[in-house]
Amino acid sequence: MHYQSQAVARLYFIGALGLFVGQILFGLILGTQYVIGDFLFPAIPFNVARMVHTNLLIVWLLFGFMGAAYYLVPEEAETELYSPLLAKLLFWVFLVAGALTVLGYLLVPYAGLARLTMNDVLPTMGREFLEQPTITKIGIVIVALGFLFNIGMTILQGRKTSINIVLMTGLVGLAVMFLFSFYNPDNLVLDKYFWWWVVHLWVEGVWELILGAILAFVLIKVTGVDREVIEKWLYLIIAVTLITGILGTGHHYYWIGTQEYWQWIGSVFSALEPIPFFMMVLFAFNMINKRRRNHPNKAAALWAMGTAVMAFLGAGVWGFMHTLAPINYLTHGTQITAAHGHMAFYGAYVMIVLTIISYAMPHLRGHGPTSGDQSQVLEMWGFWLMTVSMVFITLFLTGAGILQVYLQRMGETPGSFMDVQEKIAFFYWLRLFSGLVFMGGLVTYLASFFTKAPAGAAAEVSA
Repeated sequence: MHYQSQAVARLYFIGALGLFVGQILFGLILGTQYVIGDFLFPAIPFNVARMVHTNLLIVWLLFGFMGAAYYLVPEEAETELYSPLLAKLLFWVFLVAGALTVLGYLLVPYAGLARLTMNDVLPTMGREFLEQPTITKIGIVIVALGFLFNIGMTILQGRKTSINIVLMTGLVGLAVMFLFSFYNPDNLVLDKYFWWWVVHLWVEGVWELILGAILAFVLIKVTGVDREVIEKWLYLIIAVTLITGILGTGHHYYWIGTQEYWQWIGSVFSALEPIPFFMMVLFAFNMINKRRRNHPNKAAALWAMGTAVMAFLGAGVWGFMHTLAPINYLTHGTQITAAHGHMAFYGAYVMIVLTIISYAMPHLRGHGPTSGDQSQVLEMWGFWLMTVSMVFITLFLTGAGILQVYLQRMGETPGSFMDVQEKIAFFYWLRLFSGLVFMGGLVTYLASFFTKAPAGAAAEVSA
């Protein structure tokens, strides 16, 4: 590490990985409930398991983004973090709030949780992905403000780089868009209209800026390519990302009661959304090919290249498959949506967090550029097991979705929902098996952190 205060990132990375394990465990529970309907019922009903699965995904990715910022901002700004103490305090506040919320989902009926947390004072609960009690949402805002203050002050007192500016823009956008989770109008069209301002403008807008900044930072470190070259690519990618991502929100407005022009705006600009992801693939491979140093951390380079490819496939190709209005009319809300969601989240955001963890953790543990050959081998095995199994999860869900559309929404005598679900259950079994392989890959990845330190490594840095 170049700066002692970077050590706080280790706390966030450990917390993120712990919550990641929890998310996958609940994903396996959900996958099992698809094929064995009363599995763990009534202890963990399907709707509760799904809430925990999706909420843990969002929270652990936020931990990962915060850890990435605490690691790379001091190095980019060439100064110590403004307040390591504030960073540690916010970590524990966020972790405790997240843990209590998950326990609330599991132990209290959702309507009872709403009463317990006085949701009637400021009603915000009951919407997909934003199920958190209002008091939790307020806690998230407080944590976000403290985090942005800490990062902002660090950048202000140090060097201003394109990577820091793009990252800070993404983080501020993340916080601002989350404020729309407090707006819960009675009108269902208005509700859905602004709900997408959180959900879409996060994952297909400002989060992509965070992704681009982290990827650029890691590529500078592992390739040695001139910063000016990487920064030009970064600015080009984020410009196209924002243009297509913001107007591409329209593909969610097709069928919620908005004006007809959203069919054209949404179709055209969401069809262009794969372009920045394809640019990211060209960017990553171009930088690797032009590398001027042979960095020993091969796993970090592998994760960086894998991020670009899988983000393009998941968010770009699978998104494009069903984004045009005439196609989306038939596919919306089917397993094709689930296929796109799984690969897009894994490729774009899970993998970029694991990329920065892969690069930073050896330094944070005092091991130097890597934690040794054994650690590298385990980590790369984890990469391939998780990535290949996610490809198969996506393919199986795509097969289920295509059959679902055909049997349930096409033809003169479309089948009922439950009859069709029974007919596509074979794909759900295959998806469940792939999920178990994914968990094996995650365990292998985590095992890489428990290998012996390489000979001559410095003393482990304490967070």
